Amino acid sequence: MTGHESAEDRPGGTADESQVAPGMRVVAGAPTPEELAAVAAVLQAAAVEAAAAGRAVVSDTPRSAWNASARGLRKPVVRGGAGWRESLR
Repeated sequence: MTGHESAEDRPGGTADESQVAPGMRVVAGAPTPEELAAVAAVLQAAAVEAAAAGRAVVSDTPRSAWNASARGLRKPVVRGGAGWRESLR
Protein backbone atom coordinates (compact mmCIF):
# COMPACT_ATOMS: atom_id res chain seq x y z
CA MET A 1 0.00 0.00 0.00
CA THR A 2 1.39 3.39 -0.95
CA GLY A 3 0.78 6.56 1.01
CA HIS A 4 -1.86 7.72 -1.45
CA GLU A 5 -4.18 4.72 -1.43
CA SER A 6 -7.39 4.88 0.54
CA ALA A 7 -9.19 2.05 2.27
CA GLU A 8 -11.44 1.59 -0.79
CA ASP A 9 -8.36 1.02 -2.99
CA ARG A 10 -7.18 -1.99 -1.00
CA PRO A 11 -8.58 -5.41 -1.89
CA GLY A 12 -11.60 -6.09 0.29
CA GLY A 13 -11.20 -2.77 2.10
CA THR A 14 -13.90 -0.29 2.95
CA ALA A 15 -13.65 3.02 4.73
CA ASP A 16 -15.87 2.31 7.71
CA GLU A 17 -15.51 3.22 11.36
CA SER A 18 -13.95 -0.14 12.24
CA GLN A 19 -10.71 0.93 10.54
CA VAL A 20 -10.44 4.19 12.45
CA ALA A 21 -8.55 4.28 15.75
CA PRO A 22 -10.63 3.27 18.80
CA GLY A 23 -12.42 6.26 20.27
CA MET A 24 -12.26 8.21 17.01
CA ARG A 25 -15.02 8.60 14.46
CA VAL A 26 -14.85 10.31 11.07
CA VAL A 27 -18.05 12.30 10.60
CA ALA A 28 -17.25 14.08 7.33
CA GLY A 29 -14.77 13.88 4.52
CA ALA A 30 -12.39 11.12 3.56
CA PRO A 31 -9.14 11.58 5.49
CA THR A 32 -6.10 9.59 4.49
CA PRO A 33 -4.48 7.21 6.96
CA GLU A 34 -1.65 9.72 7.34
CA GLU A 35 -4.10 12.49 8.25
CA LEU A 36 -5.81 10.25 10.79
CA ALA A 37 -2.43 9.32 12.26
CA ALA A 38 -1.49 13.01 12.54
CA VAL A 39 -4.75 13.84 14.33
CA ALA A 40 -4.32 10.87 16.67
CA ALA A 41 -0.74 11.92 17.45
CA VAL A 42 -1.78 15.49 18.26
CA LEU A 43 -4.65 14.34 20.48
CA GLN A 44 -2.39 11.83 22.26
CA ALA A 45 0.27 14.50 22.86
CA ALA A 46 -2.37 16.88 24.26
CA ALA A 47 -3.70 14.15 26.56
CA VAL A 48 -0.20 13.31 27.82
CA GLU A 49 0.54 17.00 28.42
CA ALA A 50 -2.76 17.48 30.28
CA ALA A 51 -2.09 14.41 32.42
CA ALA A 52 1.39 15.66 33.28
CA ALA A 53 -0.04 19.04 34.28
CA GLY A 54 -2.76 17.42 36.40
CA ARG A 55 -5.57 18.61 34.13
CA ALA A 56 -6.55 15.21 32.81
CA VAL A 57 -10.25 14.48 32.52
CA VAL A 58 -10.90 11.08 34.02
CA SER A 59 -14.66 10.75 33.55
CA ASP A 60 -16.18 9.78 30.21
CA THR A 61 -19.69 10.71 31.32
CA PRO A 62 -20.92 14.21 30.49
CA ARG A 63 -21.41 16.59 33.39
CA SER A 64 -25.01 17.34 34.24
CA ALA A 65 -26.12 20.97 34.27
CA TRP A 66 -27.62 20.30 37.71
CA ASN A 67 -24.10 19.78 39.08
CA ALA A 68 -22.56 22.80 37.37
CA SER A 69 -21.03 25.25 39.81
CA ALA A 70 -22.40 28.26 37.92
CA ARG A 71 -25.96 27.06 38.45
CA GLY A 72 -26.07 28.49 41.96
CA LEU A 73 -24.88 31.92 40.85
CA ARG A 74 -27.33 34.63 39.93
CA LYS A 75 -27.28 38.32 39.21
CA PRO A 76 -27.55 40.60 42.23
CA VAL A 77 -31.00 41.97 43.02
CA VAL A 78 -31.41 45.54 41.81
CA ARG A 79 -32.70 47.97 44.40
CA GLY A 80 -35.63 50.14 43.55
CA GLY A 81 -39.28 49.89 42.60
CA ALA A 82 -38.74 47.46 39.73
CA GLY A 83 -35.98 45.48 41.44
CA TRP A 84 -38.04 42.37 41.83
CA ARG A 85 -38.80 42.36 38.09
CA GLU A 86 -35.15 42.85 37.18
CA SER A 87 -34.08 39.97 39.43
CA LEU A 88 -36.03 37.53 37.25
CA ARG A 89 -34.18 38.44 34.04
